Amino acid sequence: MDTLKVAIAGLGTVGAGLLKLLQDNHELLAARCGRPVEVTAVSARDRRRDRGVSIDGFAWYDDPVLMAREADADVLVELIGGSDGVAKAAVEAAIAAGRHVVTANKALLAIHGSALAKAAEATGVSLAYEAAVAGGIPIVKALREGLAGNDVTRVFGILNGTCNYILTEMRATGRAFDDVLAEAQDLGYAEADPSFDIDGVDAAHKLAILTSIAFGREVDFDGISTEGIRHITPLDIAYAEELGYRIKLLGIARKTEHGVEQRVHPCMVRRDHPIAHVEGVLNAVVAGGNFVGDTVYEGSGAGAGPTASAVMADLVDIACERYSPTFGIPAARLKKAETAALERHVGEYYLRLHVIDRFGVMADLTSVFRDERISLEAMLQRGRDPDEIVPVVFITHETDEASLRRALERISALDHVVEPPRMIRIEPL
Repeated sequence: MDTLKVAIAGLGTVGAGLLKLLQDNHELLAARCGRPVEVTAVSARDRRRDRGVSIDGFAWYDDPVLMAREADADVLVELIGGSDGVAKAAVEAAIAAGRHVVTANKALLAIHGSALAKAAEATGVSLAYEAAVAGGIPIVKALREGLAGNDVTRVFGILNGTCNYILTEMRATGRAFDDVLAEAQDLGYAEADPSFDIDGVDAAHKLAILTSIAFGREVDFDGISTEGIRHITPLDIAYAEELGYRIKLLGIARKTEHGVEQRVHPCMVRRDHPIAHVEGVLNAVVAGGNFVGDTVYEGSGAGAGPTASAVMADLVDIACERYSPTFGIPAARLKKAETAALERHVGEYYLRLHVIDRFGVMADLTSVFRDERISLEAMLQRGRDPDEIVPVVFITHETDEASLRRALERISALDHVVEPPRMIRIEPL
């Protein structure tokens, strides 16, 4: 077989890591692929930048779209990022030119994945993206191939290492969110603008992709209910520990009678659940099938090495001519997205209020819960002096989210409630 020729668009952390992997493991990869894998062309914004690895001998392109059209390459590896612009244009150009595409771009796939899959399959090329979800964890292959014999009923997990690091450090040190976020930025775990991470958007991009593979649906990023971790406080984390829980930002997709539920938000999970012990910047994904039961995958969700490893796994498949439909089944047979509204969700909830500790407060609060038919499992209150502002925590029994939201709206309007109530969903998993 001829050499597999690769063009790389984007030479940041992951691109440089891929070049190093190809250099260090060249002979091993040739043996596993049955032919050499060689980079022939590269494109990035700054040719002179020191990336710690040589780019001598590669054709250089200032324009990645032109490279995608014209380079002497069988595969375009897109590591630029972003849902639109030059990344999308380069991928579309490569597909139109009959080149395979490997990408780590979760935003691109979450927004345009269904259309790109149809284009790739119509042209007869592979669109591969193991590196787009959970870094070095081979969750795409696991869902698309390893669990192909199962009716997957749910998939959930920790999909963003930045948020997991922040929540881990807040619990371990008792520090506030802003303080730990600043540390994460100093360590390179969070971007200068961390909004995509801490507001749950990055995790939602990844969940949209996993949902499509797991349930054979068109990608539906807009159907994901998304909430980040900005409002989580050390007080919430301390209460969670006292009640036997840990707080994790989870992406959750599961089948319900009303459609597929897709949501990203902070969750309280029992401390004895394996996912509660996934700490720091690690990711973890759980996929449940009707024959295999729950399968658990844990590992590094980002970084040069793990992400380059995932990119290389896709290149090996292409070199060996192992092709799968982009989302597990032919794109034309993906079901239209039918997403269950979050208001229909039924579960238990943690509620934290700050109230003025005076006579009648509890009666007012419990009357709201009574009117909305919300049953309470537990309550914590530690007021001392009359008229002191104190936290009050409630744990509900199972209730529907629509009722809970109505209750919180009424509670917010009470005179002795001094700030908006905080709600965290409790996940039995």
